[in-house]
Amino acid sequence: MKKILFLTGTRADFGKIKSLISILDTHPDFEVFVFVTGMHLLKEYGYTVLEIERCNFKNIHIFENHTHETTMDLTLAKTIEGLSAYCKEINPDLIIVHGDRVETLAGAIVGSLNNILVAHIEGGELSGTVDELIRHSVSKLSHIHFVSNEDAAKRLLQMGEMETSIFNIGSPDIDIMFSDTLPNLAVVKDYYEINFDDFAIVMFHPVTTESTEMQHYAKDFVDSLLQDTHKYVVIYPNNDLGSSCIIKEYQRLQSNPRFRVFPSLRFEYFLTLLKNSQFIIGNSSAGIREAPYYGVPIINIGTRQQNRAVHADIINVDYHQESIIDVLTDIDTHQVHRTDTDYGNGNSAQLFLYSLEKSDIWKLNHQKQFKDF
Repeated sequence: MKKILFLTGTRADFGKIKSLISILDTHPDFEVFVFVTGMHLLKEYGYTVLEIERCNFKNIHIFENHTHETTMDLTLAKTIEGLSAYCKEINPDLIIVHGDRVETLAGAIVGSLNNILVAHIEGGELSGTVDELIRHSVSKLSHIHFVSNEDAAKRLLQMGEMETSIFNIGSPDIDIMFSDTLPNLAVVKDYYEINFDDFAIVMFHPVTTESTEMQHYAKDFVDSLLQDTHKYVVIYPNNDLGSSCIIKEYQRLQSNPRFRVFPSLRFEYFLTLLKNSQFIIGNSSAGIREAPYYGVPIINIGTRQQNRAVHADIINVDYHQESIIDVLTDIDTHQVHRTDTDYGNGNSAQLFLYSLEKSDIWKLNHQKQFKDF
């Protein structure tokens, strides 16, 4: 029996890997462990570890990785320390990490330096900002790559990764997006006490490389929303540097009847709201990955998703208040142009399981080789 260790540090990456954990957790050939850390344990961001515990996975380990300074380098160091100790306890055969977060980098470092196979979900993509550095670093530290499309696979080949280590499974969250288990809209509205007939979704994250400007950007963004007439479901940003500026500005929305503000939402409940929304505004990857599948208009603000939106119909706008107000004035008449969605067909978990069931993947050399392009 192979021991598989999943690492999750945010509500976003858990939404991506939940279906992968689920399909292995009940499989007789695998023993699954889930290392939960990061944002999941922060009460101000919704304490989303509760959502993981509700899944009733067999082995969940909780580790607090935040320091008083909360800088990314110290968070990385503390996560490495905690994960290394846990790996020595359970001796996993494979560590699975997702995306471009600092916890992801910790998982890849611990695995690669302890002779444990590391699999990276959604490597080879373009993130922008410091996330791009982390994502590509994780790819170079990983032995196995579960990519979401052929473009990502080509980038990994360009980075010297072996073709035999790359598996295109699509984006795992698409599995959940089109499952028949999503709650209906009435249930979601009742649960979160949302009394709007029509609404849009707000998800605006800090950009770490623009941290000195985030206070100004956040103020202009909230001023734009207050001058608008749409009703909004607002979701807190992630906890990157600059998030406190955004949360502080969101306090101005709390008493306004056009807004419902939440630290976090259950992933399936969020998908139901997104599917039924008028549009999504901000700079979240949900506007790049999920919204196009539902045909929802996307207003993308600033630079955070730069270079990622090649397959989606997106309205890009800068941070200036006037620009945001202008696009909000016209959004109701925007005609969505359907584009090719290039992140799989909703069978990622099955493709993932099929790859792990084959003996070839377990024969990959722990000593990585660089393949000249």
